[in-house]
Amino acid sequence: MKQRILGFDLARAYAILGMFIVNFNVVFGNYQDPSPMGRFLTLFSGNSSSVFVMLAGMGISLLTARPAYLPEERRRLQGTIARRAAFLFVSGLLLSLVWPADILHFYGVYLLVGAWLAFQPRWTHLAAAGVAVVVFHLLLVAFPYEKGWNIATLQYTDFWTVKGFLRNLFFNGWNPVFPWLAFFTTGMYLGRLDWNTPGLPLRLFLTGLALYAGVSGLQTLAAGWSLSEEMRLFITADYLPPMLPFLLSMTGFGFMLISASMVIGRYLDRFAWAQALASTGRMTFTHYVAHLVLGIPLFAALTGHTLTELENRTVVVRPEVTAAFSVGYFAVSFAFSALWSRFYRQGPLEGLMRKVAG
Repeated sequence: MKQRILGFDLARAYAILGMFIVNFNVVFGNYQDPSPMGRFLTLFSGNSSSVFVMLAGMGISLLTARPAYLPEERRRLQGTIARRAAFLFVSGLLLSLVWPADILHFYGVYLLVGAWLAFQPRWTHLAAAGVAVVVFHLLLVAFPYEKGWNIATLQYTDFWTVKGFLRNLFFNGWNPVFPWLAFFTTGMYLGRLDWNTPGLPLRLFLTGLALYAGVSGLQTLAAGWSLSEEMRLFITADYLPPMLPFLLSMTGFGFMLISASMVIGRYLDRFAWAQALASTGRMTFTHYVAHLVLGIPLFAALTGHTLTELENRTVVVRPEVTAAFSVGYFAVSFAFSALWSRFYRQGPLEGLMRKVAG
C-alpha cells in the first residue's frame, strides 16, 4: 500500500505542476503562440486538469478501499466525503471572485457524486462516466455552447446569476459536471483496481497509449479531409468544448501517467527526494490556491505588469519566461512541502478542511 500511495502522490505532483504551467500561461501568455516553446506549453492544456480530476476520483476509492464496512461506517464515511464536498464547493466560489476559471467548486460536485458511488459496484463507476459523456453531447445538441461566454476575453458574463451559474456548472463552464464527471468516476474505477496484479499497469498503459495516439492520429488526418465545420469541430475541439475525442485522448493520457507513476513509485520509495515530491502531491489543494492568490501577483510583479493589463490581454509574456517561472514556482512549492511535512501530516489547507469537514 505504501508503494501504491507513493505512485499516486507522484502523479498528483505532476498534475499540480501542469496546472501551474497552464494557468500561468492563460494569464501571461498567448495560447496561439506558434513558437516551439509556446506550442510546448499548450501541450499541458487539458491533460493536467483531467489527471487532477481522475486522481481525485482515485482518492475517494482509496479512502473507502477496505473490503467490508458496517452500515454505520459507510454512512460516516459518506458523510465525511459530503462535508468535504461542501467545503470545496464554498472554497471554490470564494476563489471564483478572483479566479473565474476555478475548478474547486466543480470538484465539490464531483465529490458529492463520489460519496454516493463510493460503495457501489466497480462497473457503476464506468457506467456513470458513460452517462456523463452522453448527457453532455445531448445538451450540446439542445443548447448553444457559447451561451454566456465572451470568447475574446474568456470571461463568463452571467456567472453570478442563477441561470448562468447552473449553465456554467453543469454544461459549459471550464470543468462542467457534464462531461468532466467522467474523469472523476473513471478515476474511482482505477482506484478500485488491484495494482499488484501482474501486468495490470502495462495493460492500462497500453490502453491509454492506444486512446491517446489514436485520437492524435485522427486529428492529424482530419486536417487533410473535406469535412463539415461541425464534424471538424467535433474531432479537433480542445478543452472548450470537451468533445468525445478530447475526452478519450485525455483519459488515455491519464491512464499512461497514472500507471507509469504507480510502477515508478515501487522503485523510488527509499529515496528522500521522492518522498518530498510525494508530499508536494499530497498538498495539491494548498498549492492550487496558493499559485492563484500568491503566484500570479508575484509573476506580475517580477515581469513589471499590472493584473489589469493582464486581464485585458494588453501584454503577453514570452513563453520561455512563463516556463521558467512555472518550474521555479514548482521548485519553491516542492521545498515548502518537504519542510512542512517534517512537522505536519497534512498541508495547511488540507488540515483546515479536515478540521472543518472531518
